Amino acid sequence: MKASQLFSVILLAASCTGQPHGKIITVTGEIPASQTGRTLEHEHILTDYDRQENNQPETYTAGQVMDKVIPELQKAKALGIQTVVECTPAYLGRDVKLLKALSERTGMYILTNTGYYGAQNNRFLPPEVLLMPAEELAGKWIAEFEQGIEGTGIKPGFIKIGVDRKALSEFHATLVRAAALTHKATGLTIMAHSGPAVAAFQELEILREEGVSPEAFIWTHATDEKDSTRLVEAAKMGAWISADKYGWDESLTVRYPRLLKMMKDQGVLNKVLISHDAGWYDPGQPEKNFKPYTPIPTKLIPDLKKLGFTEDDINQLLIKNPANAFTVRKRLIKE
Repeated sequence: MKASQLFSVILLAASCTGQPHGKIITVTGEIPASQTGRTLEHEHILTDYDRQENNQPETYTAGQVMDKVIPELQKAKALGIQTVVECTPAYLGRDVKLLKALSERTGMYILTNTGYYGAQNNRFLPPEVLLMPAEELAGKWIAEFEQGIEGTGIKPGFIKIGVDRKALSEFHATLVRAAALTHKATGLTIMAHSGPAVAAFQELEILREEGVSPEAFIWTHATDEKDSTRLVEAAKMGAWISADKYGWDESLTVRYPRLLKMMKDQGVLNKVLISHDAGWYDPGQPEKNFKPYTPIPTKLIPDLKKLGFTEDDINQLLIKNPANAFTVRKRLIKE
């Protein structure tokens, strides 16, 4: 039986085609979903690969980072971008105080996350985390939602988990189950670094077992799956399809407009999210070039218009879809 058939009894919790409503949680507080404007749904500002514990002293100063990052955010803002979803997780340099300062300085909305990143064979997680059951993991993430992150009062706007690009290990299945439990308690959307379809569809099955709708799931790096029919299949189930590496290389620059046109022709453009997976200030290499947030407005949008995309289509991708995807609400299976 195909995975899509397993979900035939699902009644999706909310429509994704209407005007966004509800709330979004940013690092400066809650805002109406209708206020987010054009949104980049998967970006990074700072990622510290040498920082193995959240509470160890930073290997950078906020001023150093802000001097580098503020001009890049301002370039995106000048091109119409209003909101950035920052996807750096705990134990990889998540710095919510820095994100709040950047938001206040630029006037842009920024979302941060709760959850754990298990990809790359769990190398960025402390050993004790690997022994925790789903309920304990979820308890930690729910506490961040209810009380704020690390004593700051700043709350996550979504759940970020990461799994390896293959069939789920036992621990990665536990991460997914913990994310499901956290969603049921908080209404936060689950963003899952997954890559190819094998992991993504296993994640969707675990969510189904926990009673969570595909509507709550963002298949991150979905375009790493070369069989585009799997993307359409997941989108028709209700999952969000994240096309988030635009601008990485010329092949993706050529592929993305065609892929988005195919998704439009298949009637699932309302389930697609687009971004760059860019930024990446690295405290260990502060001189390293910062990947810009500008190729989508300067290159992808004009290319899509050449393929017949209307202004409504562009707004669907950059405004309506991310606003709906990150609205805080419980999206459960109704049988």
